[in-house]
Amino acid sequence: MKRRSVVRSSQSVAKADFRPRPKIFRNFELKTSRFKLALVMAAAWSALGGCSHGHGGAAGYRPMKVSRSDIQVTVLATGNVQPNNELAVYPAIACRIERIRIKEGDTVRKGETLMDLSSTERATVLDEAAAEGASQLAYWQQIYEETPLISPENGQVIYLPTVPGQVCSTGTTMMVMSDHLMVNTQVDETDLAQIKIGEAATITLDAYPDKPFPGVVHRISYFSTLVNNVTTYEVDVWPEPVPTFMRTGMTSNVVCNVSTKEDVLTVPSSALQQQDNQTGVFVPGDNGKPKFQPIQTGVTDGRRVEVVSGLNEGDTILIKSFSAGQFAHTQSSTNPLMPGAPGGGNRGGGGGGGGGYGH
Repeated sequence: MKRRSVVRSSQSVAKADFRPRPKIFRNFELKTSRFKLALVMAAAWSALGGCSHGHGGAAGYRPMKVSRSDIQVTVLATGNVQPNNELAVYPAIACRIERIRIKEGDTVRKGETLMDLSSTERATVLDEAAAEGASQLAYWQQIYEETPLISPENGQVIYLPTVPGQVCSTGTTMMVMSDHLMVNTQVDETDLAQIKIGEAATITLDAYPDKPFPGVVHRISYFSTLVNNVTTYEVDVWPEPVPTFMRTGMTSNVVCNVSTKEDVLTVPSSALQQQDNQTGVFVPGDNGKPKFQPIQTGVTDGRRVEVVSGLNEGDTILIKSFSAGQFAHTQSSTNPLMPGAPGGGNRGGGGGGGGGYGH
């Protein structure tokens, strides 16, 4: 038979030096310690309950004054940085790149020369002339002019994969241009009605969370998309101006500033209650019990709600809270640390069972 090694605490070792006491004394000490614990917990609940009543509110409620504040209604959306229009530039002829006049990130104008190209024939002639000497090369360079690659539109160079000396066909992408970087977001249909073209927004890039910048809602799509069984619409937000650190593909958060209400009566959203298909709050009643007061609400920012009618500034409302008395009552039937009723308890048992906890 294998031997088991048992590790005991110092307290367990000390108890092992004494002879076992009769069960009746162990049950008596167990009942006594539980009784003391019950007294301590009852005193704590009583103190907490007294604090709840001491603020002038009914049990289970905390009072609060109706006050005025500003409410800013916003819609939050996430998206990615994309070009509004993306234009790939290809050469009109098979060629070799002699010179690149721009670099990635540059802003160019329509008609500006972007590259100097040599057609396949010119490249062949120049190579033969270079083998004959510098004078021959200079002569043919002057006689046989280069072919310029012209910018087809105004925009920014966002991709430049080519290098001087590269041989290109008519299908080679010489560069990619963007007319304007913007943020393409997906907005839930329930929020779409609050967004209008031309409204101000704040854009924050995940790569630069400490550098938010302003934007404007530029486009709201007429075509819906189903994302995770939720109907959404594309909303394009343009930064004004485009920051230098903004790049295509960056993840961004957009906060659309829908509306702002200044100096209006407000209550916390947690104070709102529903009774008989009416929205309202609880106020102190004549008999000391909470009374339901119907109100008319306005806009909300999620945390606070505008009160249009039904309350005045300075009125006291009651907000439901989990009172100590309710908590103690709940715990008495669920918490194993709370004693059961004498002679019985939650698990049942006889009078010698230690209030339902004896074994």
